[in-house]
Amino acid sequence: MSIIQGIYKHYKGNNYQVYGVAKHSEGEPDMVVYRPLYGDRQLWVRPLDMFLETVEVNGQKRPRFEFLEQGNE
Repeated sequence: MSIIQGIYKHYKGNNYQVYGVAKHSEGEPDMVVYRPLYGDRQLWVRPLDMFLETVEVNGQKRPRFEFLEQGNE
């Protein structure tokens, strides 16, 4: 599975730069490499399945991260 590199909005409102999917040295799961576009901008990883899942907010389902645009910040 892959993901489009670019800017994503988290369901809580902040934007993130996604660099792509990395393989874990011990196998599964694939991890999304990303960083916040605020604060210290430290790199983070999150399992791909969790990154792509939907969450329920105020009774409505929405993506955890919503794609906004390709490219850099």
